[in-house]
Amino acid sequence: MKMILLGAPGAGKGTQAEILCDKLGIPTISTGNILRAAVKEGTPMGQKAKSFMDAGALVPDDVIVGIVKERLAQPDCAKGFILDGMPRTIAQGEALEQMGVEIDKVINLVVADEAIIQRMSGRRVCANCGASYHIINKPSAKEGVCDRCGGELVIRKDDEPATVLDRLKAYHEQTEPLVEFYRQRGKLVEVPDQGSIEATTAFLLKLLEA
Repeated sequence: MKMILLGAPGAGKGTQAEILCDKLGIPTISTGNILRAAVKEGTPMGQKAKSFMDAGALVPDDVIVGIVKERLAQPDCAKGFILDGMPRTIAQGEALEQMGVEIDKVINLVVADEAIIQRMSGRRVCANCGASYHIINKPSAKEGVCDRCGGELVIRKDDEPATVLDRLKAYHEQTEPLVEFYRQRGKLVEVPDQGSIEATTAFLLKLLEA
């Protein structure tokens, strides 16, 4: 199963990808994680990406496509994969097709902007290992401390209110057109907000079985 997860920033793509990854036994390719690793390591591509990320802007296609292409060539992707955060533009969607990347299903998580703003203000991430939490939906056992490694939980610059509004604007302008792009190709599966992580997962799995 080769899948793409679409949805606005904060729609729950990362959370659902993690669950599907366990249930289906295929890796999640999160461009956000690959990018953050490149930024942390200070690679030339990472430094290039950092200037865009700091401004709340989207990273250019050539940087993203190059990183993803390398990742999909690894052996763990042979049985399938879940792409989370890629493609972000029609140009990236076309680039994936040109690279010969076959996609079976494109899942669009539909969540209202107001709900996303509320969600993202509660997100926390471990400064050390990158584990994700939410002060309401997925709190750590001890406030401000990562369950996994004991690192400090921080608010990512991406989740600060002003950046969230910028990211939503960028999503509607640049990424949302992909919904129609994949609908025309007969690959789109729409998943309306089910109110909870578990309900959304159940809805999604039922659709995938259909």
